[in-house]
Amino acid sequence: MKTRTKRIIIVMTGAALLIGGLLVCGGPRGPGGWSEGRVAKMRERMIERISDKLDLDAAQKLKLDAVATELDAQRKALRGESASPRDDIRALIAGEHFDRGKAQALLDEKTAAVQQQAPKVLNALADFYDSLTPEQQQQVRKRLDERRGGRGQGGAAF
Repeated sequence: MKTRTKRIIIVMTGAALLIGGLLVCGGPRGPGGWSEGRVAKMRERMIERISDKLDLDAAQKLKLDAVATELDAQRKALRGESASPRDDIRALIAGEHFDRGKAQALLDEKTAAVQQQAPKVLNALADFYDSLTPEQQQQVRKRLDERRGGRGQGGAAF
């Protein structure tokens, strides 16, 4: 695999994990929170926006939907059984001392979720990217180059 392709896959995976982590940590907070309905709307908008920008055909849209499905599974796996990730963190600092045992268990749970789901996310991303035409792949690379590492320079990737 070419170095540039590896870099793109790594960047896309990192972004996917970051988004999943933010969704997990955000939790539902009322009207503006990350409820399941809001996540579904964001997913639809992401698929629509990327589809429009790259002019995807039906098969490519299915592969992009598979990426979104795997990202959603990753988000749910990271969230785990917890009703409120913030309550989990609060429990670590509720006593006089930081609860290292609970913290390690929480870390182990989240790490296992990433290890279990990340290969599925990677495969979905790779299948989607490989389904793109050379021109579409060039558009993706161009957008990534314009983003300069995603540090707020140039807005959204697509």
